[in-house]
Amino acid sequence: MASSLETAENRGDLRRVVIDPVSRVEGHGKVTLLLDEAGHVREARLHIVEFRGFEVFIQGRPYWEVPVMVQRLCGICPVSHHLAASKALDHVVGAAAITPTAKKLRRLMHYGQILQSHALHFFHLSSPDLLFGFESEVGRRNVVGVAETYPEVARQGVMLRRFGQEVIRATAGKRIHGTGSVPGGMNRHLAAEDRDALRADIGQVIEWSRAAVELVKRLHRSNPGLYDQFGAFRANMMSLVRDDGAMDLYDGALRFRDGDGDILLDGIPDAMYRSVIREQVKPWSYMKFPYLQQLGPDDGWYRVGPLARVQNCDFIPSPLAEAERREFIDHGNGSPVHATLAYHWARMIEMLHAAEVLRDLLDDGDLLAGSLLAGGERRLEGIGIIEAPRGTLIHHYEVGDDDLVTMCNLIVSTTHNNQAMNTAVREVARRYLDGRELTEGLLNHIEVAIRAYDPCLSCATHALGKMPLALELIEADGSVAGRLVRD
Repeated sequence: MASSLETAENRGDLRRVVIDPVSRVEGHGKVTLLLDEAGHVREARLHIVEFRGFEVFIQGRPYWEVPVMVQRLCGICPVSHHLAASKALDHVVGAAAITPTAKKLRRLMHYGQILQSHALHFFHLSSPDLLFGFESEVGRRNVVGVAETYPEVARQGVMLRRFGQEVIRATAGKRIHGTGSVPGGMNRHLAAEDRDALRADIGQVIEWSRAAVELVKRLHRSNPGLYDQFGAFRANMMSLVRDDGAMDLYDGALRFRDGDGDILLDGIPDAMYRSVIREQVKPWSYMKFPYLQQLGPDDGWYRVGPLARVQNCDFIPSPLAEAERREFIDHGNGSPVHATLAYHWARMIEMLHAAEVLRDLLDDGDLLAGSLLAGGERRLEGIGIIEAPRGTLIHHYEVGDDDLVTMCNLIVSTTHNNQAMNTAVREVARRYLDGRELTEGLLNHIEVAIRAYDPCLSCATHALGKMPLALELIEADGSVAGRLVRD
């Protein structure tokens, strides 16, 4: 499963084409293509150019600050980091099992995040490519163009995201960077007036989510040759699943499948993640390359996120989404679906599932009353894993007797997909760009493949401590006052 086109020979003799920045994704990244004289692609790489240091500057902070601090990793998926950190630190305060009320409130917050994030990505970022075409007029290829041509589609996308944000506000106090979850549980109940307002709209949200699934299916039916082949390649899959094999986006154990759909590993608890996952560092990216240890870096990389989750679970525990999952599985005719554009189909199935979960939770009286906090024997280490909108998110902390964090390790959803995104870029470059005169529309094919993964690049840059690093102190006149280098 090792991919070609990663590193060309005689790189200095090749022509360099750069897509910088990759647009309509969260964070900053670029793609470089190296071409020979005949226009054949000899190298294609997705580079992550941001540099973050959260794993280091979390160290030395009191553990109870962490669930709030780590949200600043990202303005798109702060809830995912908020909850993954809380789950990890539940172990530190001896509350591996939090109260039923706290768990239901966290689930409500999390599935609100899933709904709003999936709606944001599909309607605002990716639908312009899918509705107008990859090579359509660039000035029209944006959410404003969608609103002008497909006003009802755009309106439903905005309203779906708004509903998810309201769920987050009601449970976390704010739509972005809230504070509802704490180590050991939650710090607030759901207010009755918020519950009633959300219940009044949830039926419409489910219908809009069903319409979104139908829209994606229509797109697939309209051009199966494109949707089934674009950026298609075999890959392993990883996600959390519940004990009974159900999809669970908040809790569960790790399961790995190979590219043929056979289970490689199952029931791996969060505390054992380091026994199965390793991370590789490459000198041309600030994002690591995780892989399944037993297969090694060349064959052990995998996909995460909706395309993996929908096929890795045995069933989705909500009726409408499960019916759609079965249709999706049938589309593969007995084999896993590996087409990059199928991420959108799987993502909309998950959005429908999130809406169904929210409907059921809003009928639960535990959200309005009951114990919010649990505790127990103090521990010095905690690991929390959650399925963020983009895929599996791992937070790992060690805490000293003085309550200060001494170690932090984050493996973020987009990081898991690093090799898969690079492989998609190379597959698309090989099929659509090789030997042709490059145009903006052709180069957009590369970006379409990256967008399908819904990457959050600002979340995913955590190579500090492992990458070569040069630090220069520059005087006001531009002269170099000092320079430190780590190879």
